[in-house]
Amino acid sequence: MTLSLRVKKNIFFLGLVSLLTDISSEMVYPLLPLFLANVLGVTIPLIGLIEGIAESTASLMKVVSGWLSDRSGRRKPFVWFGYGLSSVMKPLFALSTAGWQVLFFRFGDRVGKGIRTSPRDAMVADSSPETEKGRSFGFHRAMDSFGAVLGPLAAFVLLPRVGENIRWIFVLSFIPALAALLIVFIFVQEKNRNHARLPSETGGVVRGMGGLGSEYRYFVVVVCLFTLGNSSDAFLVLRARDLGLSTVSIPLVWLFFNAVNTVCAIPAGMISDRLGRKRLIFCSFLLYGIVYLGFALASRPGHIWLLFSAYGVYYGLSEGVFRAYVADLVPSPLRGTAYGVFHATSGIMALPASLIMGILWQSLGASWAFFFGAFMAFLSTGFLLGAPRKQ
Repeated sequence: MTLSLRVKKNIFFLGLVSLLTDISSEMVYPLLPLFLANVLGVTIPLIGLIEGIAESTASLMKVVSGWLSDRSGRRKPFVWFGYGLSSVMKPLFALSTAGWQVLFFRFGDRVGKGIRTSPRDAMVADSSPETEKGRSFGFHRAMDSFGAVLGPLAAFVLLPRVGENIRWIFVLSFIPALAALLIVFIFVQEKNRNHARLPSETGGVVRGMGGLGSEYRYFVVVVCLFTLGNSSDAFLVLRARDLGLSTVSIPLVWLFFNAVNTVCAIPAGMISDRLGRKRLIFCSFLLYGIVYLGFALASRPGHIWLLFSAYGVYYGLSEGVFRAYVADLVPSPLRGTAYGVFHATSGIMALPASLIMGILWQSLGASWAFFFGAFMAFLSTGFLLGAPRKQ
């Protein structure tokens, strides 16, 4: 059975879940660095530390959950529990009175994401025809990004009505998160798979990585190198604030960024089905470097809108295509493990990336911090050209 844009029913509902979850998350995320800096008085390096610890440590769950879903042959329990944990954490941000409490709730939210991400991506790949993985992941990422458009829009509309009290936005974000959780429970179906055990599946997680192949491992290394310069997007929000954007305008610029991402995601996936994934990944790395150069050199609020637009194109070119490329490189019984390793290793690099960004920002200024991110993107582009070919 097919639904919108010729995607399978399971992929449609997984996309709808991502849409609702991102409405919830993006009501919170663009306001969280402002909440930390303006309400709780947390310093910029500490904000970087909070974001880095939350992303990196929770990333280890992506390996474990992905591997367990391969071993058990079941994806849905991990997806449901992961979304459930994240849903519970979001309204708890409203109770925070210190930075360490935000870290605790942010960590719980990211653990939930870590538990669900690899099994969910494997479920999308398992539910997709072999020739349409780019389309399927493009649709899923577009729904995710559309939710990230509606989330900031909801925050923008609601903020004046709650007296610009950010804590109330955190509480209200629970509503779409709960709706997403119900859809997973009722409508998302476990994909029946031929779970023939590969030789590399007979051991633990580390031994299970042995069947992933050299091209996959090289790609993961390149993405890790790139991620070292890809710090938390919280720094983009802080840069926008420093250039004069108001608190109420931040959700709008975030909405604009995600609108561009949404428009680009499906065409990028379809193009990758025809022309190959690596070409689009190469273009996305180059564009990221150019965008970070722009953030380094920006001097007025108007520049922020243009840069966030280009950043949305980067996301549209990369996120779904990355996931489809991983599915191309590994066999179906190992996809949960492959997505786990991919997400976890790049996620772990978020800690040093955010720490480096915060330290450079504090010691040398915002421009040098963004120059570093651009340099790492261009360096990664060169390494991508040297990737081995699949045997």
